[in-house]
Amino acid sequence: MKKQEQNNTRKKNPALLIVGALIIIVSLVFAVYNHNNSYARSVAIGKELKEVKAQITAVKEGTAVGDLDALNALSAALSNDKLANERPYSYSLAALFLGILLAVKGIYNTVVGTAPSQKADVKKLAQAGLLAALCYIGFAFFKIDIPVGTEKTAFHFGNVFCVLAALLLGGYWGGLAGAIGMTIGDLTTSYVTSAPKTFLLKLLIGLIVGLVAHKIFKVSRSHSTSYVTKVTILASACGMGFNIIADPLVGYFYKTYLLGVPQDLAANLAKINLLTTSVNAVTAVICATVFYLALRPALKKAGLFVQVTPEETADASKESK
Repeated sequence: MKKQEQNNTRKKNPALLIVGALIIIVSLVFAVYNHNNSYARSVAIGKELKEVKAQITAVKEGTAVGDLDALNALSAALSNDKLANERPYSYSLAALFLGILLAVKGIYNTVVGTAPSQKADVKKLAQAGLLAALCYIGFAFFKIDIPVGTEKTAFHFGNVFCVLAALLLGGYWGGLAGAIGMTIGDLTTSYVTSAPKTFLLKLLIGLIVGLVAHKIFKVSRSHSTSYVTKVTILASACGMGFNIIADPLVGYFYKTYLLGVPQDLAANLAKINLLTTSVNAVTAVICATVFYLALRPALKKAGLFVQVTPEETADASKESK
């Protein structure tokens, strides 16, 4: 009866679907335009940059003669020019991915409906914003770049906070925090072309970690330290295990078919990306687990611990009574 009453009170609202569809159309038009203009210029600059870097290597090895300072200055100028021309296309693709996400949510709201409006959870929203900022900092300031031709990959700490966000806030809010923080990290650094892929993959990491930790094992409930530790490690490993497979694979097709990177370069980048992603994954599982186990009792004591599911909230209310 209760489920039937809830279904009857759900309001079917197509507004988000309309917004998502409009964003998809507009961003798709801009993506096609920018691909044929600014991004085409960035590809041409990339070829010139590759030749200059080869020249620099030859001069350093003593197999060619040239002004190394002038070549380095030219390389820096071409890199900046290439990045500037990549940005419009990358922004368009990021907007396209966002539009698809909104459209999917809009379809759900239209078909299933939304629950009656509830008071905004300011605590959860504030923590999501903080964790998104930590994801950005973990990637933008704590990374080691590994160049691969005109492309590159990196060791970084961003995934640590993506996983931690999902453990603390659940898959939806944690996934959004990780996706937004890491995407901003890409858009404001030289990894701008990876931003759309990053948004999708980090969101999925959060959803997977949240599914395992909260939907399946209800980790926010009161459990023994041993149980919480095991579930935390398992959930983190599931999210990072997905990333180890998906990041190089999705990256290969994304770079080959959306960015026009040559297949041999995309394949080499995918191989190196597999290594960096694996190291990042191990780091994320260990650090996120340590951080979560340390923060969990502290947040509970301060009254800031988020109960992710309605069932967990009900359990917390019973325990407090």
